[in-house]
Amino acid sequence: MTVFKTYLKVLNKSKMPVILFTVILIFFAGFNMKTSENSTNFVASKPDILIVNEDKEEGITKNLINYIKKNSEIIEIENNEEKINDALFYRDVNYIIYIPENYRNDFINGENPEIKIKSTGDYQSSFAEMLLEKYIKTANIYREFIRNEDELIEKINETISRETDVEIVSKLDTDNLSKASFYYNFLNYSILAGSVYVICLILSSFKEEKIVKRTVISSMRYKDFNRKLLLSNCLFAVVLWMFYVLISFILVGNIMFTMNGFMYIVNSFIFTICSVTIAFLVGNTIASKNAINGIVNVIALGSSFLCRSICTYGMATR
Repeated sequence: MTVFKTYLKVLNKSKMPVILFTVILIFFAGFNMKTSENSTNFVASKPDILIVNEDKEEGITKNLINYIKKNSEIIEIENNEEKINDALFYRDVNYIIYIPENYRNDFINGENPEIKIKSTGDYQSSFAEMLLEKYIKTANIYREFIRNEDELIEKINETISRETDVEIVSKLDTDNLSKASFYYNFLNYSILAGSVYVICLILSSFKEEKIVKRTVISSMRYKDFNRKLLLSNCLFAVVLWMFYVLISFILVGNIMFTMNGFMYIVNSFIFTICSVTIAFLVGNTIASKNAINGIVNVIALGSSFLCRSICTYGMATR
């Protein structure tokens, strides 16, 4: 009990860092929850498309151009290949469609004229490609059975104008789940920084010369002393973790009572155990109190930014 009472006395003097990290956590979590929007809303965007038409704007050619204009933002650029390439490079246009000369007659005659394209390769250009492929595939199917151009255009327009109403039905509260995700992502920094700072500060206090001498001449074995000190650190970390989890129930709400919320809590508890072991290792290695601030920045901030970069890179390379 002597070690534990002494631990509590030192901890009481080191409470300001915990309060500081808690305030930072609540501030950023609360700010994010105020500015977050419901992610279930979908708004379609139109790609920027440039059409270079070398054919007469009549018949099937005109119908194709009208279809592209209806479903995209048409960009007007001088018919100069250098300027067109510059517009593509600077993302002024996402997709370029080259309609070849005599396209209308060749298509009607079943010669499958080639439409050349250039794209930026992003999601907007992929959407533009889907629009073009949808029209061409529909036109090719009807051309096999219909030879009259007016009737062919009518059937194409009738097919591609059909729309499907999409209703998003989700039992998962994605809005609150994103709030919980942000909170627990930032919680990892608060737990790691708080554990390393406080535990290192307490261990350095126990390493003061007069404390070490009293420990050496006491009847307590060195292993028992370290074991009690480790258990005290674990108790502090668990109480800190429980306090942060309680705050998550207040800020995030009912999502924490679901399986997803339970997984966040379990994951944070495992991380807390890892934080204690890291803090105990650093605290037994570093004796200087002046070095603790630098150690916290290197370990807590460094690992947080590093893990964030690795996750982002992993998602980008999938």
